[in-house]
Amino acid sequence: MLAWLEQFLVRYPELALFLVIAAGYWIGSFRIGTFTIGPVTGALFAGLLVGQFARIPVSSMTKSFLFLLFLFGVGYSVGPQFVLALKRNGVKPLLLAICVSLVGLAASVLVARILGLDAGFAAGLLSGGLTQSAAMGTATDAINGLGLPSADRERLIAHMAVADAVCYIFGYAGVILFCTTIAPALLKIDLKAEARKLEHSLGMDSARPDLASAWRKFELRAYRLAEGARLAGMSVAVAETLVPEQRLFIHRIRRGQHIIDAMPNLMLEAGDVVALSGPRQVIVELIGPLAEEREDRELLDIPVTSADVLVINPDLAGSNLNDISKQEWTRGIYVRSIKRGDEQIPVAANVTIERGDMLRIVGPDALVQSAASRIGVVIAPSGTIDFVVLGAAIFLGGLAGVLATFSVGNVKINLSTSVGVLLAGLLVGYLRTRYPLFGRIPDGAVTLMTSLGLAAFVGLTGIQAGPTFFAALRETGLGLFLGGVAVTLLPQFIGLFFGHLVLRMNPIHLLGALAGAQTVTAAMAAVQERSGSPVAVLGYTPAYPVANILLTMWGSIIVLVVAG
Repeated sequence: MLAWLEQFLVRYPELALFLVIAAGYWIGSFRIGTFTIGPVTGALFAGLLVGQFARIPVSSMTKSFLFLLFLFGVGYSVGPQFVLALKRNGVKPLLLAICVSLVGLAASVLVARILGLDAGFAAGLLSGGLTQSAAMGTATDAINGLGLPSADRERLIAHMAVADAVCYIFGYAGVILFCTTIAPALLKIDLKAEARKLEHSLGMDSARPDLASAWRKFELRAYRLAEGARLAGMSVAVAETLVPEQRLFIHRIRRGQHIIDAMPNLMLEAGDVVALSGPRQVIVELIGPLAEEREDRELLDIPVTSADVLVINPDLAGSNLNDISKQEWTRGIYVRSIKRGDEQIPVAANVTIERGDMLRIVGPDALVQSAASRIGVVIAPSGTIDFVVLGAAIFLGGLAGVLATFSVGNVKINLSTSVGVLLAGLLVGYLRTRYPLFGRIPDGAVTLMTSLGLAAFVGLTGIQAGPTFFAALRETGLGLFLGGVAVTLLPQFIGLFFGHLVLRMNPIHLLGALAGAQTVTAAMAAVQERSGSPVAVLGYTPAYPVANILLTMWGSIIVLVVAG
């Protein structure tokens, strides 16, 4: 039976790949607390296991195709945040990400020199210790460009997979441990107390967490103005300012048998029934005890909608929600969520909006459409992929990567197809914030490209390395694991002191940025859990895209440096 299965997998390598992907996602789903190795490393282990069982042929073209799709998807998804980080957003997290990335590269080269590692082991040390599996792809590209015999190239690629597998688990767990335990102890801070202070500065009421969520929850109710009511005799505009710290709006009024729109200069009268919108808790607690609520379906029959709007208006970039909410065109509009890249940003008065953010706004349909035109453009769900831009960008990016060559000291560096495609993805991702209909790729398609593309590539690398795994592991011994520990922790320690002593970063922002600087999303989530607050994401989002690009590129650099 086992012999038949081995022959089957060798004969049908494409099915073996799907088996590795399924097993990798299954292995990656196991969780211990906040720790999980994830589907990509799971696919590597699954590939190593299958490669031990059967010598499955691996197509280099298939590996390259999958990896280029992944790189373009990564560049496309982080492009807006990467360019913003370079221009203005989150300068301190940006500098921290650059510092951590450079220290990570230097530590990898130093450890590789001390241990006498070849270019394959060195690349795996970097990708595993810095938890950037994508660096294996750029390293593979660089190894294939060294001009070595085929057997030597395969040996180096196998060594890379071994080193990544050895170093990755501590690389992942080490950043979580550092950001949640070691760094707070060195900073002598209480995570919960620091998070409360930061929330307060952002306008989030930690004493009343329900009010923080109320900013996002829209409610429409009807109230009758009794004789002698305070609002009687006031204009709509004046009435709406009576509670300046809250956003309450009058939309329609029933006067006698007639329903009229609430224009700002319209005077309210006793006996009017007003349709009032605002945060639910505010309406219940401030308005409810003072007025008689009415159930008036006709009055309340206002078309209400929500829309996802991409911020492209440069006048809004850099403004906080409190300032934006005071503009006339935001009347009756509420923000339910803010998405920056793949992460949700807290909705609070002093949170700054940046170009490329995705706002989900809610309110009366006409007002939402008007506000959306001021903010940017509504992004409606679409299943259409612009394959012209996708294919052309990958081709032109790869071509540019092949042609671009430069020297660093005595080392001649070719940009490579992989880095070229990554930069092409960045460019297309950035351009869509200026021209939203250009190169549209649905989120689901981008997720498929990035998740499946990298897992399949790494799984194939594992299959290729499987037959030589244990021999290579015996060759490196315990030193490789300890070297990986150094590569993981050294950038974190230096980044912590650089961020705290030089950049003077807020401690919660600093911890979020440290997690982003080594692209460990789980570490940011662990900081959020320990602090009881989502605000660490504000340091994570500027650092992550910059680190993601740099650490991916380091795969090529370390191969060229160590091999040279």
